[in-house]
Amino acid sequence: MKLNRPARRALLVVHVAASAGWLGLTLGLLALGVAAATTGSAVTVEASVRAMKLFADWLLLPIAFLTLLSGLVLSLGTAWGLLRYRWVCTKFWLTLATTTATAFAPRPGVNAAVAAVATGGPLPDAGDVLFGPIVSLSAYVFMTVISVLKPWGLTRRGRRLRASARGQKNVTALI
Repeated sequence: MKLNRPARRALLVVHVAASAGWLGLTLGLLALGVAAATTGSAVTVEASVRAMKLFADWLLLPIAFLTLLSGLVLSLGTAWGLLRYRWVCTKFWLTLATTTATAFAPRPGVNAAVAAVATGGPLPDAGDVLFGPIVSLSAYVFMTVISVLKPWGLTRRGRRLRASARGQKNVTALI
C-alpha cells in the first residue's frame, strides 16, 4: 500500500511534530529532574516532581503512541518500508522499546518522589527523576540523527526486493 502525496505529507508532519514533542517533553522532564535534584528549596523540589508526574501521567504515553503509530504507517506506506533499510528498522525497534519503557519506567520513580516530598521529606533518590529522561533523550537524539543521515544501507530483504524489481524491469524491457 502506497500513500498518496497529500496523505504522506500530512502524516510526515504529524510524525515530525509528535517526535519533536516527545523530544521536547523529555527535555522538560530532564530540566525538572535536574531542578528537583539540585535545588535546596523544598518548594522547588515538590513543584518539580509534581510537574513531572503531570507530564508522565498525561502526556508521555499519548505522544509516544502517536510517534510510534505515525512512523509505522509512514514506513509501511512509503518506499522506505519497515524492513528495507537498516536505519528504519533500527528506528522502529528503538521507538517500540522507548514507548514500552515510557509505559512502565517513569511513573514508579516519579510517584515515589511525589509521595516522599508531599509529606515534607527530601527527594528519595535523584536517579529516580534523572535516569529515565537521560536515557530517553539519548535514544531520541540518536533516532533523530539516523533519520537525517540515513546510514547503513539496505537490509537483506531490501536488497532482495531491489534485485527482484530490477529483474522485473529487465524482463519487461525484453518483451
